Amino acid sequence: MLTAAQQRRQATVGLLLAVLIVAAWLSLHVYAVFFHSLSAVSGWLWALPLVLALIWLSVGLFIVAHDAMHGSLAPGRPALNRFFGRLTLLLYAGFWMDRLAPKHFDHHRHVGTDRDPDFSADHPTRFWPWYLAFMRRYFGLREAAILTVLVWSYVLLLGAPLGNLLLFWALPSIASSVQLFYFGTYLPHRHEESPFADEHRARSNEYGWLASLLTCFHFGYHREHHLSPGTPWWALPAERQRRKAPLMP
Repeated sequence: MLTAAQQRRQATVGLLLAVLIVAAWLSLHVYAVFFHSLSAVSGWLWALPLVLALIWLSVGLFIVAHDAMHGSLAPGRPALNRFFGRLTLLLYAGFWMDRLAPKHFDHHRHVGTDRDPDFSADHPTRFWPWYLAFMRRYFGLREAAILTVLVWSYVLLLGAPLGNLLLFWALPSIASSVQLFYFGTYLPHRHEESPFADEHRARSNEYGWLASLLTCFHFGYHREHHLSPGTPWWALPAERQRRKAPLMP
């Protein structure tokens, strides 16, 4: 149980990082979609770093929303958690947190079983079939309709070039979903020859701090997340080190 002071510190750090991620994503998104010119060679040279940055920041949007679902973004402040969770999921892919959160909690309750919406009992070792099943569960007609309306609003009402929209919004959205799934679901929960350590059926990667941040905002330290769902993403490296101490499970 966190003390009041610990809750305030966690909320302060979490909200500051959330604002930075949202602001950085919005700034790059608006610039890349509406103002970045692809008519010159230099425009294409800058396209790759822009796409990579937008992919990574899109992963960050989802991770912020994930913390908000667990109440670890701003402990003891449910209204702030709901606001940031709804905002970041809508920006990420037109998701609605109130619909997604129950499925995520089912994942924690039934992890690695046929009742786990994040797991594929039919393909526990195969990446693409599992990924496609995962996306079918979470990306439905509602999300497709929202994104369709947004895309045509960008093009018809706001004048966004379709090429920029596909390159700097569609591509980062799809690529970030693959990145999130690979590092945050597939690697931690896939079946391997070695058994899982406990009933959480989750493994953590052995990446260093920077690689862990760049791949999935430390969400690859996944066993630690399942052992301590109230730990925010930015504190998972410290939680991992703490649990490596002798006599810790």
